[in-house]
Amino acid sequence: MSFSVWAPTPESVHVRVDGFDHEMKRDGDWWYSDADGTDYAFVIEGKAYPDPRSLWQPGGVHEASRVYTHEFAWTDSAWTGRALPGGVIYELHIGTFTPEGTFDAAIGRLDHLVDLGISFVEVMPVNSFDGVEGWGYDGVLWGAVHDPYGGPDGFKRFVDASHARGLAVLLDVVYNHLGPSGAYLDKFGPYFAGRNDWGPGLNLDGPGSDEVRRYVIDNALQWLRDFHVDGLRLDAVHALADSRATHVLEELAVEVDALSASVGRPLTLIAESDLNDAKLVTAREGGGYGLQAQWSDDLHHCLHVALTGETFGYYEDFAAPGALKNTLEKVFFHAGTWSSFRGKHHGKPVDTALIPGYRFLAYTQNHDQIGNRATGDRLPASVSTGKLLCAAAIVLTSPYTPMIFMGEEWAASTPWQFFASFPDPQLAEAVRTGRRREFSRHGWGESDVPDPMSPQTVENSRLRWDEAREGDHAVVLDTYRALIALRRSRPELADPRLDRFVVEQDGECVVAHRGTIRVVVNLGTTPVPLPQGDVLLTSSANPSSLPPESFAVVAST
Repeated sequence: MSFSVWAPTPESVHVRVDGFDHEMKRDGDWWYSDADGTDYAFVIEGKAYPDPRSLWQPGGVHEASRVYTHEFAWTDSAWTGRALPGGVIYELHIGTFTPEGTFDAAIGRLDHLVDLGISFVEVMPVNSFDGVEGWGYDGVLWGAVHDPYGGPDGFKRFVDASHARGLAVLLDVVYNHLGPSGAYLDKFGPYFAGRNDWGPGLNLDGPGSDEVRRYVIDNALQWLRDFHVDGLRLDAVHALADSRATHVLEELAVEVDALSASVGRPLTLIAESDLNDAKLVTAREGGGYGLQAQWSDDLHHCLHVALTGETFGYYEDFAAPGALKNTLEKVFFHAGTWSSFRGKHHGKPVDTALIPGYRFLAYTQNHDQIGNRATGDRLPASVSTGKLLCAAAIVLTSPYTPMIFMGEEWAASTPWQFFASFPDPQLAEAVRTGRRREFSRHGWGESDVPDPMSPQTVENSRLRWDEAREGDHAVVLDTYRALIALRRSRPELADPRLDRFVVEQDGECVVAHRGTIRVVVNLGTTPVPLPQGDVLLTSSANPSSLPPESFAVVAST
């Protein structure tokens, strides 16, 4: 078979196939060789490195790549995909979603998601990283599916099984940096340019960047085309340093649109961005990048402050009077306003007459907002069941695209903590001490911060599925299921038109107007009257007024 690699930097390259070296011939900045075998690596200056475009790393990120061809017995030929409007997203981490932590085990829980009413499953990164356990954001080989999860065929089985149940699959991908162990791209060529908060950044606009951009776009297209994934969540795109006239995100959106036309199904790009700039999700005809959606952290922050009363760090500004109402109506709290956390004015207003709400994801919890807390505690650790249901009512009846983090739907008691498993003892200790030092600056004792390298930290973070049928957990699950069903049955609740969305806030009572429907949420300590009409759903047994920490969905008669 033929082996090739882009490597403008070295003077010579060999390919080592099943232990034997073969000379490669140069054609421009690419090298080529024919050889027979299955396991291969590229040898530069006497050292062997895995293929930057590897599809399979059964021995880990430091070892040889294995030849993989996209031959799979797909059964989803009738799958026509799902468009994002009206959808509900469920974010999960393969390693802790089930006790086994594999794709095949996760397949066994897909019927739960169908019963819940989910339409999109968003899977946290599954590409190869060093070690067995980790969040996935320290990946270094973007095209190779993490072997402990089940490898490339395991992921295809998961996608195929999801489609069989009517579930679309979104994959979280990380193009803004590479992890600290196994990032060998710079041995081949000018892949890196500068650093950001997490590691070496990509060279997207300097000399040699044409092939680096191609590396990103080809990887994205591979997931959508060869793994039948329905969309990508693009991690921290604000860290993509690109000064070209056409930003790499716009270039990616153009190519994904073309692929969508070819495969005959919707393909969705969702950005994570802290820029508070709707340019990302504005159509290219309107001068934007043309992505389908982006995460909306401001709404999360407003809800978190309203539920918990926490105001430290970046939560401080979101305690302002009317913050929840304004953010619900306008998407961004910081829309050209002063951010005390950043020490500058931040963001830009959203034109709510032109941009629909479904382009913004709304959530009360996600992997970042839980896992990046010192102890990885979820909302149920500090918030009553009543308040949890109030927050769910706000999100699931909003004009935005709701997203649920795994286990949230039953108020999981398990934390979701930061963990990794780097085999290098020095790197492991650096991560351990760095995390403890970071949180000690915020008042946490070092002993309070879980050891990210401990297997027990991973075990603590695995969902306990048995508790979903117990006590308040079952109540929360039933309410989530009912809210999602109500959203599907009443078009007003999924209506994405932001210029028709009106919110009233009187202290801790919030009333969202959804056409002829009123969603009344009482986060306060005294009862509030209910509007006249038919009560479609309520978390209270009182039909005439709304007790503290409860909600009601009322249709006018």
